[in-house]
Amino acid sequence: MREWLVDLPAYSAAHLQLSLWALALAAGVSMPLGIWASRRPRLAPTVLGTAGALQTIPSLALLAFMVPLLATIGGWSARVWGIEIAAIGRGPALLALTLYGTLPILQNTVTGLAGVDPAVREAATAMGMTDRQRLWRVEFPLALPVMVAGLRTAAVWVVGTATLATAVGAPSLGHFIFSGLQTRNYATVSVGCFAAGALAIVLERTIRLVERGLARRRRGSLLGGLAALAGLALLAAVPFGSDRSGGGEAPIVIGAKNFTEQYVLAEILAGWIDREAPGASTQVLASLGSTVLFDALRADEVDVYVDYTGTLWTTVLNRRGPNPPREAMLAELRAALREQYGIEVAAALGFENAYALAMRAASARELGITRVAELARVAPQLELGTDYEFLARPEWRALTASYGLSFRATRSMDPSLMYQALARGQVDVISAFSSDGRIAALDLVVLREERGVIPPYDAVVLVGPRLARERPEILEALRRLEGTIDADAMRRLNGLVDQAGSSPRAVAREWLAD
Repeated sequence: MREWLVDLPAYSAAHLQLSLWALALAAGVSMPLGIWASRRPRLAPTVLGTAGALQTIPSLALLAFMVPLLATIGGWSARVWGIEIAAIGRGPALLALTLYGTLPILQNTVTGLAGVDPAVREAATAMGMTDRQRLWRVEFPLALPVMVAGLRTAAVWVVGTATLATAVGAPSLGHFIFSGLQTRNYATVSVGCFAAGALAIVLERTIRLVERGLARRRRGSLLGGLAALAGLALLAAVPFGSDRSGGGEAPIVIGAKNFTEQYVLAEILAGWIDREAPGASTQVLASLGSTVLFDALRADEVDVYVDYTGTLWTTVLNRRGPNPPREAMLAELRAALREQYGIEVAAALGFENAYALAMRAASARELGITRVAELARVAPQLELGTDYEFLARPEWRALTASYGLSFRATRSMDPSLMYQALARGQVDVISAFSSDGRIAALDLVVLREERGVIPPYDAVVLVGPRLARERPEILEALRRLEGTIDADAMRRLNGLVDQAGSSPRAVAREWLAD
């Protein structure tokens, strides 16, 4: 827990900075748009309806959508103007959060201007004011407290939604929530939730001071609120170093997907580089999605991460049909990734983490099931639990086509909850991961898949084009990881996190010491 708390200032500052930028941009867009719409009553419902429609898009989906959008825009701008735009990190998060913050500010701007007393407007006109003078000297000052109240609401929304920015590579307090859920460290989840809640309250109260000063013409409240906002902005700009620092060069960015094994392997890679390449600095970017992470590696926004041959074969190379033997698949992947993307497969770590169907050992014995083929006859009476991706993956389509699997019901859920659901009898079968330490800990059994429809899932270290080209000594250091972690060792490391409650960094240090 102490290791998590060391990182708290840096992630809090990053979260606050992201939220303040999003609020500033949202206000900069929404207030002028609201003023424009308020002068055109026929168009105002359309403008507000469009902003409201954006709020109906699930926040995580909107964040994920921004990644390919910015990648497309970035590719075009790089070709035309030579300007590169990052497709992961703060860019997509800031864009999505700005869109989420527009509705309350826009709505309150239109409402505040519409609520100005008509008699006041008439008096201003009678005094000879033009429409522009009446707007800026009379209507806008009177509506400003209502507009700032919309900013208060937007602040709470944006700070809460910013926790999801972790999924697109932006540092935020969501790091504690995502990683804590996956490693079943609920103290860490609580730290992330409490810190995000505290930031939301502080920011909302600060903006409320500004609102009160405007509404009641209290100069002290107004100046105090503005000074507090300036103080928060300065605090967010303070560099709290949470990355391992080794020199003046840009850090080597190590990516990780959003499950325990990836957190452990990312820390192992960081520690290995620190030890084998003195002077290099590393930064771990965790809790990213599979496709987001690979696209980031291609774009040199991530330098190194561990992926799995089956995922690369089916999702990246889009290969279908019978799967080749393990060694042939690995050799073809090495050649194809180097030729098509400039990506190097530095090392095969020595273990496989394949998708597999698992049951409680007692249930499997009772039903007389040891193989997937035997599961097919009782599947209509059973319920299947999976992670978010499995039901949309080629492996699931191949299993259903080859074995005729048809379950009574299927449930997609967070991988950390999937194992608990099976252990408690809430589902009957899950799409497990073969190197997961919880399989043995929870007395589960993996059903044998005899027809080879699920490809091999050997863990491999991928190195991005820029790092492979510019830092060959790092590539050579990573090559020395070939065959250093077998399946038993990986299950033990995973179990130390999932069952014993150790942090991924502590587990990685133990492995490196051995």
